[in-house]
Amino acid sequence: MMKPKLTEVKISALVEGYKNNETDGVIGFSGKLDIRPPYQRNFIYKGKQRDAVIDTVIKGFPLNVMYWGVRKDGKFEMIDGQQRTISIAEYKNGDFSVNGRFFYNLQQDEKDKFLNYPLMVYQCKGTDSEKLDWFKTINIAGEALSNQELRNAIYSGPWVSAAKIYFSKSGCPAYDIGKKYLSGDLDRQAYLETTIKWISNAKTERDIEKYMGKHQLDTDVVELWEYFENVINWIEATFPKYRKEMQGIQWGTLYNEFKIKKLDSAKLGAEVARLMEDEDVSNKKGIYTYLLTGEEKYLNIRVFNENQRREAFERQK
Repeated sequence: MMKPKLTEVKISALVEGYKNNETDGVIGFSGKLDIRPPYQRNFIYKGKQRDAVIDTVIKGFPLNVMYWGVRKDGKFEMIDGQQRTISIAEYKNGDFSVNGRFFYNLQQDEKDKFLNYPLMVYQCKGTDSEKLDWFKTINIAGEALSNQELRNAIYSGPWVSAAKIYFSKSGCPAYDIGKKYLSGDLDRQAYLETTIKWISNAKTERDIEKYMGKHQLDTDVVELWEYFENVINWIEATFPKYRKEMQGIQWGTLYNEFKIKKLDSAKLGAEVARLMEDEDVSNKKGIYTYLLTGEEKYLNIRVFNENQRREAFERQK
């Protein structure tokens, strides 16, 4: 059973040796705290949330308690508190200002007060599965985790770590080639979730979990990345003219069904242009799925009565 011990850690100790880079990861507390272990998500705080953390510290108000897991070697890993910790450390580094003042703009007594601020930390000993259970439970009360962030925690390992490099980091390869076609928050794992759904032909959440469980110990994501590249290449070959309506379509599902069929891209392009001009088609995004499947339900065609048609005709005269 997880055994929590409440301790006090000053900000000066927390930010000592802080690093945040691809090589070293995110560490602090003189190299003894892993701020972003495999089950943790990327930094997602917006400016107002980040600034609120610093404002709370400067005013001396209490922050919510943090949770650190104790590793076998005596070092620690962050279970809860990553967003607050990074906000504090990067403010101390002078990466952003709050109310027009950077840390280096503070008076010495203000700096001392900031650095001496006591953070309340539960240090928790337990098994890896117990740490994950705590992570899921604790975060329910904070910034709600997305379903994929929870899956990344449950199936953490070399495969998830590799997948994040390709599908969930700022400037990642998936964003570079797929941002025009995918929607959702990159940092909240939307690109990764979507791609797994596509490659596994997922009908339920369990299908995504089965795929991740099967590959949890794989050391690379070659299969997933090659599949994603193939989907993007197929989209651009099938519909060479890009329109904003192409973002957010379930392209992988269409690719799975139609990738081996011979398609006339010129004819499809002409039909897209015609239907985009058709006032009766209310769902322009559905044009692409309709042209491949032949199912008119994707168009949401407006049904006009005779008076409405006459009025529309008069407006066009």
